[in-house]
Amino acid sequence: MTEILLAFTFATFFLALSPGPDNIFVLTLSVTHGFRYGLATIAGLMTGCFVHATYMAFGISALLIQWPVLLYGIQFFGAAYLLYLAYQVFRSPAEIGEASVDAQAPLLIAMYKKGFLMNVLNPKVSLFFIAFFPGFLFESSWPFWLQIYTLTALFIVVSSFVFGSIALAGGVFTQALKRPGVGQVMKWVQILVFVGIAVYLMVVEPTIPELG
Repeated sequence: MTEILLAFTFATFFLALSPGPDNIFVLTLSVTHGFRYGLATIAGLMTGCFVHATYMAFGISALLIQWPVLLYGIQFFGAAYLLYLAYQVFRSPAEIGEASVDAQAPLLIAMYKKGFLMNVLNPKVSLFFIAFFPGFLFESSWPFWLQIYTLTALFIVVSSFVFGSIALAGGVFTQALKRPGVGQVMKWVQILVFVGIAVYLMVVEPTIPELG
């Protein structure tokens, strides 16, 4: 059991570290708003991972494989949400740095929601879990759902550590980038990130694992 869980830990670490939509999303928001807001985004992403794990533990994820129209429907809504975020950034003022005291709590909640919805509306996460987790089932005497939740807890801890490090690095640059003109550049970087992830959701064909 220990060897399998260690292998899963290392695999998760390197997967979280490799460039992808989630860590680019975290880095961009951390640079723009600060470390705490990056952490709020990570909390939302990890809550979404828990939802996908629940889908898998109880067989709901299998519907995405059996009914591709459901898969593409969720992908569409996920991409539409990201384009909506890009539009929101486009309409907002070009600012870098933490919000005022009165606006901090609402912005933290907004960052959490962004992370959660971006993750939960990405069916590729469910497909990834279906393809990745079964190779690390570690104890035949445990119920399937309990093994999935155990692996998910480990996945969330490791991914949060990696993403938290990325958010910390991004937050360091927040103050350094508070210069004339930089806010406008970061505004367009955010827009391009949101649009890019939306295109990724719709254009890149998901790898659909076979059941059984």
